[in-house]
Amino acid sequence: MLPTLVVLCCTFALQNSNNMKPNMGTLDRVARLLVAAVVIALYFMNVISGTLAIVLLVFAGIFILTSLVSFCPLYLPFGLSTRKKDQ
Repeated sequence: MLPTLVVLCCTFALQNSNNMKPNMGTLDRVARLLVAAVVIALYFMNVISGTLAIVLLVFAGIFILTSLVSFCPLYLPFGLSTRKKDQ
């Protein structure tokens, strides 16, 4: 159910791409990718398991997706951006 919801949200965001101006800077993107990599490594080393692992893996997937598209939908309502203006 949750992966379907994530896919639907991403599809909606892509359809409304006029609002999808990049709002993530390089440091923000790298930090998210590193956090996602740590979570995935902890899962495969059996350090985390069960419900906690599922929740963290979902967040890791969201971090990877947002890093790849340089857009965080949670920044939009607050008018946040970590991207430099000249990028």
